Amino acid sequence: MESPEKFTNSKEVIAFLAETFPKCFSIEGEARPLKIGIFQDLATRLEEEERVSKTLLRSTLRHYTNSWRYLHSIKEGANRVDLDGVEGDAIEKEHADHAQQQLEESKAKAAEKRKAKLAQQPKRKDKRQFNRPKGEKSANSDHADAKRGTKPKNNRPNTTPPAKLTDSDLQQGTQVTVKLGKAPMPAVITEVAKDGVHVQLDSGMVVKVNADALRLARSKRS
Repeated sequence: MESPEKFTNSKEVIAFLAETFPKCFSIEGEARPLKIGIFQDLATRLEEEERVSKTLLRSTLRHYTNSWRYLHSIKEGANRVDLDGVEGDAIEKEHADHAQQQLEESKAKAAEKRKAKLAQQPKRKDKRQFNRPKGEKSANSDHADAKRGTKPKNNRPNTTPPAKLTDSDLQQGTQVTVKLGKAPMPAVITEVAKDGVHVQLDSGMVVKVNADALRLARSKRS
């Protein structure tokens, strides 16, 4: 009998934990504060589970408890839960304050990264003359084109298409842009898996996308 395929990233393990222990872990909505020492409980309960190693389990638990969604749940007086959802010790003020500090620092870092990326983007120069209607060219521009024997050109700035990622770029920590809506959003690669690439947006949310949806950030190319 073949061994089951092992999990390769934190997202797969979190989904597995939410399915196996639904009263303790979740992938959306409000998170529940976890019992102190729950890693050992997980290691014992999952001792026969071949798909997840203790190393990956530990890093997944750290990823889960550092998320903004989880840090929001650490409030003074709230009860921690075990793997079966049984409430235990109440969260002390010291732990709640520490979680709030982590949350504020994480959001501040995300804001600083977003500000730095915006500052690194080249500023577009407005080539239109003062009070000139949009799309209207100056007479001097048309005259120069006619003198050269060329057709008048529009004044759109030359832009270089974003570069696709190479195999060497597909690694943790690479700054990229990912198009989730109409405009590309800055992000950082956190994991590269067989079924996609996990990136963390400035908002703190982690999403999985195909490598084709990623482009190198300008700061990476410069």
